[in-house]
Amino acid sequence: MTEVRVGLLGLGTVGSGVAEILTRKNTDVAREIGLPVRLCRVLVRDPGKRRGFALDPALLTTDPKDVLESPDVNLVVEVMGGEEPAGSYIRRAMQAGKQVITANKELVAKHGPELLALAAEKNVDFHYEASVGGGIPLIGPFKQDLAANRIGSLKAIINGTTNYILTRMAEEGVEFAEALAEAQRLGYAEPDPANDVEGTDAVYKIAILSTLAFHTIVRPEQVYREGITKLSARDFRYARDLGYTIKLLAMAADTDGQVEARVHPVLLPGHALLARVDGVYNAVQVEGDLVGKVMFTGRGAGAMPTASAVIADLIDIAQDVQREMGFITPVIHYDEHKRIKPMADVRTRFYLRLEVADQPGVLAQIASVLGEQDISIASIIQKEVNDEARLAEIVIVTHSALEGAVSKALTLLRELPVVNEIGSAIRIEEES
Repeated sequence: MTEVRVGLLGLGTVGSGVAEILTRKNTDVAREIGLPVRLCRVLVRDPGKRRGFALDPALLTTDPKDVLESPDVNLVVEVMGGEEPAGSYIRRAMQAGKQVITANKELVAKHGPELLALAAEKNVDFHYEASVGGGIPLIGPFKQDLAANRIGSLKAIINGTTNYILTRMAEEGVEFAEALAEAQRLGYAEPDPANDVEGTDAVYKIAILSTLAFHTIVRPEQVYREGITKLSARDFRYARDLGYTIKLLAMAADTDGQVEARVHPVLLPGHALLARVDGVYNAVQVEGDLVGKVMFTGRGAGAMPTASAVIADLIDIAQDVQREMGFITPVIHYDEHKRIKPMADVRTRFYLRLEVADQPGVLAQIASVLGEQDISIASIIQKEVNDEARLAEIVIVTHSALEGAVSKALTLLRELPVVNEIGSAIRIEEES
């Protein structure tokens, strides 16, 4: 390789950031690599569309062959997003002997091991630092800096949109719909925010990190998922009274040969490091047997932070190629004996908010149902009373219990005539 000749698939938010860096900071990037760098072709849907960063129109094409089959391109950057056609394009690029970089979390989560195997077969590199955490360095540390560690657990806030919404709900006491509308006005949330607020985005990211950390293939469909749409402003008030805050956490752990992976809202103690990660910031807390607890934090999305990770991968690949070391993509050895732990077998504490009849004997009935499922009560607090409707709102905090037992207990509680509604059932994470 005497020159890095880049073909870019996609010119959206991240693609424009990559193009801008390769154009405006070309000299800096080339100096870091030790070779000239040139943006050769850019695949777009609409060449006439107005964009935040203007490129020479001669670079634009609507034909993927101009990138994937061009001898002028030796490194392909995919920033289109989605499973297809991005997956097919990446495979075609590897088959043609081109190095590949992607920022596509969905594709890596669903097909990462397969793509890494194809890269090894074709003796090309495949980097995907930008697929998790934007500009926060995560993939590299897992593959290299933390490689000597046995990773025990991951806890992460890895979606800036949901973290912003939850921060506003906690600080301003607003309901979910109002906080979401504000996030959309500010451009933090998409017009269709489902992937973010339902936890799908975080599922893709924790699947990628879990596969790296625990050396077993964790697929998105194996990750338990719950979003934030059912949270109420009163949950944040009650959580604060109890000394907690509410965050959407992506968590994974390796215990006794089983990997548990889940994404859902949790109550975190106010003193916990992750509890203090607010706004659009992301953070990943890793616990290793040698390093103990370490945390990576920063802006997890946006054009320039994510483009920064893409360019870092580009520099890394170009430097590897020059070393002529024979290649390149680190091989991940998967432990085929590990299994994914069923969610019903996970143990955790719970915060339960119930609306019940305001009459004698109600708490005894509720305690009886929980006791039958071996769920011990840590505290019960009556929060509000509606005298006119003769209803009371109570908050129950449990000791650690099996998820399956709590799920069954909630079903039985809903059947009790004295229980009008189960408003919330939120897990509690005590670890700092």
